Amino acid sequence: MIRTQRLAAGVCALLAALTAGIAFPAGAVADETTATAPKVNLVLDVSGSMRTKDMDGGTRMAAAKQAFNEVLDATPENVLLGIRTLGANYPGDDQKTGCKDTAQLYPVGPLDRTEAKTAVATLSPTGWTPIGPALLKAADDLDGGTGSKRIVLISDGEDTCAPLDPCEVAREIAAKGIGLTIDTLGLVPNVKMRQQLSCIAEATGGTYTSVEHTDELTDRVNQLVDRAADPVVTPVATEGAASCAKAPTLKSGLYTDREEFGQERWYKVDVEPGQELRASVSVSADRAMNPDYGVLLRAVTVHGREIVRGEAAGNGRTDVISTGLRYPRAEGDDDDAPAETVCVQVTNSYSAAAGVKTTPGMPLELTVDVVDGPSQASDVASFGLGRGWWLLGVLVLVGFLAGVLWGWVSRWRVAVWRTN
Repeated sequence: MIRTQRLAAGVCALLAALTAGIAFPAGAVADETTATAPKVNLVLDVSGSMRTKDMDGGTRMAAAKQAFNEVLDATPENVLLGIRTLGANYPGDDQKTGCKDTAQLYPVGPLDRTEAKTAVATLSPTGWTPIGPALLKAADDLDGGTGSKRIVLISDGEDTCAPLDPCEVAREIAAKGIGLTIDTLGLVPNVKMRQQLSCIAEATGGTYTSVEHTDELTDRVNQLVDRAADPVVTPVATEGAASCAKAPTLKSGLYTDREEFGQERWYKVDVEPGQELRASVSVSADRAMNPDYGVLLRAVTVHGREIVRGEAAGNGRTDVISTGLRYPRAEGDDDDAPAETVCVQVTNSYSAAAGVKTTPGMPLELTVDVVDGPSQASDVASFGLGRGWWLLGVLVLVGFLAGVLWGWVSRWRVAVWRTN
């Protein structure tokens, strides 16, 4: 009897151990999956102006609620989603209190669609527009984890909580290097609001979209949530040189570097016969700059001859300036022809405002892509026209013949008129 009881106890202990052994790894896998899952925080303006009826015959708030319900239904299962509000709770006139009015309506995590929709249904346009404070809190909501992080800000007006500039807040968030992107959507925007929301988005590499219809709002928010679920490409840190001879050789990929004011950065890329080099660069003005600046991207040979260039200019209204180039290398008769080393140069004409530190350099993001070139490589390099040269030639010829014919007809008509 005692032996039977001991045997039963041993079996129970063994089963308990097996159960624990199975349960803990499963929990560990779940935690690991959550840690790498993409996160999205939808930040919604619930200020008093959202009562305005100018979106498809209804209020802006009604349009936002409808869009949120459809977005919640379509959110991918692997996305951790949250909802934060601004201006939803304080209806008074005290600015100090109104500028603290931001709250997490639904915490960032696995989505319970019914619970999230119920929370959204309770919203009513109320108070101020504290965009800056809301962005700071929204960034904290997304803290932790290694997956992509995205804030989608939806507002119908500019921030009312100066001097906390939401554009400066976005720059601070970007400077933390946590890989957080802020996308902004302006409901029935005016010029001032468009400038502010554009600045917020550009500071973190996000996008700004003007929205005037409910279906546009739904489609755009869905796109941004889906984009968060896309695989994240992590840029590779590199360090360009002061000359091509000392430059690092780059393969296809996304690279980050820093470039000081007026500095040149050089990189090298090997291009085989029949391949095409596609390169683009973005330089971020992460501090106060003097207006009127530019970025130049050049591809040159190792002997210094320029092959092609791309350039862009700014006037102080944007925080990121980008340009790109394409260089197709023609097929050669020799199958064993060596790769051509192309030197890629990045130059800027930024200058810092008085009292602004010039170091470290400005963030630079360089994309390099070496792909199979077109069948007629020379077509792509023909001053950007490609096979359009044929059409241009035909148009010139037709125009010339039409002019000659019209001149002859005019002279004939004049001659007839004089005769009569």
